[in-house]
Amino acid sequence: MKIKNSEFVISAVAKSQYPEDQLPEIAFAGRSNVGKSSLINMLLNRRGLAKTSSTPGKTQLVNFYDIDGLFRFVDLPGYGFAKVSKTQKATWGKIIETYLTGRETLLEVILLVDIRHKPTQDDKEMYHWIKQFGFSGIVVATKADKLSRNQIATQIKIIRKELNMDKESAIIPISSSERTGKYDVWDLFNEVFEVNQCGIYVERQVGDPRLLEAESTDDLAVE
Repeated sequence: MKIKNSEFVISAVAKSQYPEDQLPEIAFAGRSNVGKSSLINMLLNRRGLAKTSSTPGKTQLVNFYDIDGLFRFVDLPGYGFAKVSKTQKATWGKIIETYLTGRETLLEVILLVDIRHKPTQDDKEMYHWIKQFGFSGIVVATKADKLSRNQIATQIKIIRKELNMDKESAIIPISSSERTGKYDVWDLFNEVFEVNQCGIYVERQVGDPRLLEAESTDDLAVE
């Protein structure tokens, strides 16, 4: 399939507000301002579909996005922002936990980390949770345009070590501003769809100038 339609569905704070159909979902987790919304916009070729903010901690709800009526992306509240109260942090944590533990249509959880820095304790805890509940442990390392090729390779090794990742788990460096790594992510999503027998395969659009992304990311997708 080629993606023709993608649209915002709902921002939910309670389980009762989640879409009730059985469309498969892929969720994105990560620290505040790590780039979840920007990644969703890049993957769907839609500027402004997922609202981005320069203010960390602004996304406080579970945001659902429908793709061609076949599957959904889910943008989870960012965690780890220091300038909010403990009560607010606990509320965000409960919102994330409610979605992740009770969503039967959830196929995979993608953890986003900033490639420029070591994973935080919050990142480590989230990754442990993702693995504990049987998900693959796919990591997308954002802001790769800020580093050189050699620095990217070094940071991937650091991220893998800090998260205690096995060799089979993927780390994909991406840059939403440079639009690199996009199809590495889609290739893994297609594998997720295949494993779960969803009958979904997202094609690359031949001739689309957006395909001309940096070749240098290809061999860095999985160390």
